[in-house]
This record gives sequence, structure tokens and C-alpha cells, in this order.
Amino acid sequence: MEFVKSEEQFQQLISQEKPVIMKFSAGWCPDCRRMDMFIDDIIAEYSQYDWYEINRDEFPELAEKYEVMGIPSLLIYKNGEKTAHLHSAHAKSPEQVIQFLQSV
Repeated sequence: MEFVKSEEQFQQLISQEKPVIMKFSAGWCPDCRRMDMFIDDIIAEYSQYDWYEINRDEFPELAEKYEVMGIPSLLIYKNGEKTAHLHSAHAKSPEQVIQFLQSV
């Protein structure tokens, strides 16, 4: 998963017609590291999305704008609009992430 390095890059990525998933995370977050252990298989299965990761602590204004209250959170964007949001409380297992992706 490629890291987003600027707000401009973030805006460019979420403005695409192809759906994009942004994983909001932070280096100190144990649940984020746990997700890293299982997310690669899910990314391979759900390749209809482009997947990116953004450090919530480096871009707090984006986290606030898109209502990221906990991490890790997965947000789906298309054409600049947030279309779905998996909050951190429901992103603790592969099953929860897969169930979210199947529901969107």
C-alpha cells in the first residue's frame, strides 16, 4: 500500500473515477499494525480499488474533515466524494473488513 505524502496527492487520488480506499493510520497504533498483518490478502482480492495509506497524525485536518475519529479506518472515495467509512471499532479482523467491502 502506497503512502500518501501530501494533501495535494490525497485530493488527486480521491478525485479519480476508480474507487480509492484510504487507510488512515499512525505509526504508534497497535491495531493499525495488526491490520497490516492481514490486509495484503484483502487488497489482492479487492483489486477493483486502488489502496493507499495516510498517516492521520501528519494530516489531522484531513482526518477531521472526513470524520476519522479512530484508527485504523478505511474510507472509500470516488470522484472526490466519500462513499463509505469503516470505523476503527469495526476494523479489527479480516472478517470485519471483508464484510464491509462486500456491503459497499
